[in-house]
Amino acid sequence: MAPVDQAALKKKTAVSRSWILLDQKGQSTILDVDKYVIMRRVQIHARDLRILDPMLSYPSTILGRDKVIVLNLEHIKAIITSEEVLLRDPLDDNVIPIVEQLQRRLAPDNPTSQGQGEEEEHPGVRNDFETGEENEFPFEFRALEVALEAICSFLDARTRELETDTYPALDELTSKISSRNLDRVRKLKSAMTRLTNRVQKVRDELEQLLDDDDDMADLYLSRKLAVPSSPVSGSGAPIWFLNSPTIGSKLSRTSAATTQEENDVDELEMLLEAYFMQIDGTLNKLATLREYIDDTEDYINIQLDNHRNQLIQLELFLSSGTVCLSVYSLVAAIFGMNIPYTWKTEHGFVFKWVVIVTGIVCASLFSIIIFYARHKGLVGS
Repeated sequence: MAPVDQAALKKKTAVSRSWILLDQKGQSTILDVDKYVIMRRVQIHARDLRILDPMLSYPSTILGRDKVIVLNLEHIKAIITSEEVLLRDPLDDNVIPIVEQLQRRLAPDNPTSQGQGEEEEHPGVRNDFETGEENEFPFEFRALEVALEAICSFLDARTRELETDTYPALDELTSKISSRNLDRVRKLKSAMTRLTNRVQKVRDELEQLLDDDDDMADLYLSRKLAVPSSPVSGSGAPIWFLNSPTIGSKLSRTSAATTQEENDVDELEMLLEAYFMQIDGTLNKLATLREYIDDTEDYINIQLDNHRNQLIQLELFLSSGTVCLSVYSLVAAIFGMNIPYTWKTEHGFVFKWVVIVTGIVCASLFSIIIFYARHKGLVGS
């Protein structure tokens, strides 16, 4: 038994240490390192890295730090920099499609071979500016877009699967109320509640980002790195800048744009709004499904109330009949007493009149009870 526990522990540890590194070319590298290596590599605090721990339960979070974006969206646990993406648990079934998307989307469309010597000496400049010209968004936004698209599509797919299972189950429950159907709907409703909470957390995180321009500005990693690397005077310019007019012009344009649009977050805002609308649509689907479940529950309760009223009506009829029979029992008990009566002899017709009068009294009593019940709405007309 001990070797099995150790094997499971080793497997759990191996999964928690597994990362995949994707660079700007879309090339991937599997890393099997501990958290301290990751912290030194991307210069991140332990409290931020703890958010990505699969053994801990943290809500969906998108954090912008000085040089990284910490991304925790369900099974997507990633660290995004301006040059690379670190994704946790790359062998997970839900993460493998995301890795493939990152490899495809992060790869440059038209790689060029010009300026290889300068690019090899100064890869940071190539990453910040040449890649920026080849792609509409900076590297970190392209990686963030892949993650948002993956999580929105994943949650929407789970919602469609839940709808496919829930609507037929509700229709079956409406046609036939049984313990099996009730238990099936109960499980589906529990699954819907859990999925709604997951979707709500992602939506709230996107909404919180959209409401705060400062938080969105923190996600512009390339812009923050371009500010200190941009030369402000001839004396402070590095040697490679003076010898490379092409790169120098790029730096000049980027520095000016960064100065003028330091707080401009329109690009990121449009990106987040697109996926906010998508996740909000998923949440609306779940809200519609919940309303359908609530309507079905109301219909079931109405049916149960109707059956309960029928049982109450039957019970009332039986009680009324019992009261009427008790009158007959009372009369029989009176006449059954061992008391001498003068009309017992030569008055045989009395029995007939006693039975007739008792029957009339019982019928009148039964009618009065039913009339009173209908007047109070206890039974149908």
